[in-house]
Amino acid sequence: MVHELIELPFKTDSLEPFMDEETVKIHYGKHHKAYVDNLNKAIMNYPELEGKSVEWLLTNLDNISEEIRQKVINHGGGVYNHNFFWEILKKDTKIPNEIETAIIERFQSLENFKEEFKNQSLGVFGSGWTWLVLDKNELKIVQTFNQESVISKGMFPLIAIDVWEHSYYLKYQNRRAEYIDNFFNIINWEKVNELFLEEKQ
Repeated sequence: MVHELIELPFKTDSLEPFMDEETVKIHYGKHHKAYVDNLNKAIMNYPELEGKSVEWLLTNLDNISEEIRQKVINHGGGVYNHNFFWEILKKDTKIPNEIETAIIERFQSLENFKEEFKNQSLGVFGSGWTWLVLDKNELKIVQTFNQESVISKGMFPLIAIDVWEHSYYLKYQNRRAEYIDNFFNIINWEKVNELFLEEKQ
């Protein structure tokens, strides 16, 4: 199986003004595509990996040759993380009761959740991601660095923000905090709630 670039689940201008169309086009068409291409190159001489999904690769790293394991972490993580990122972006969605209640129970309020998520995102040194995950049925905010993925750590993702500079630099330059604040306006809470209920069953 050759890994392919997914189709964006939204129009490239549909996240304006919070995420600009030019950034989406470059982020998706250049950076995301490069991870797909490089993952295919990394595994092309390993027939035992033929037909394996990117999720399988990232959750079975011990079964992957040490010669390409780091490339799979880097490029496979880049593919999976971006696939997930695009999936949970949508403007003007209302937070459903189930995930709202769970967040308030865990973080005392939505405002506290946003503050902690923002602080964790600002605290990623260099390149990486911040996630809201279910870890053994407990909501947690965690960081991963470079293109490491939470699924390699046995966690179930609900929200992810890409804090690599390529995800925001055209519009926000060095203003990562402003990018994070605006990210809360484009979380697809309906999808997040769907994922939450799916995993909690």
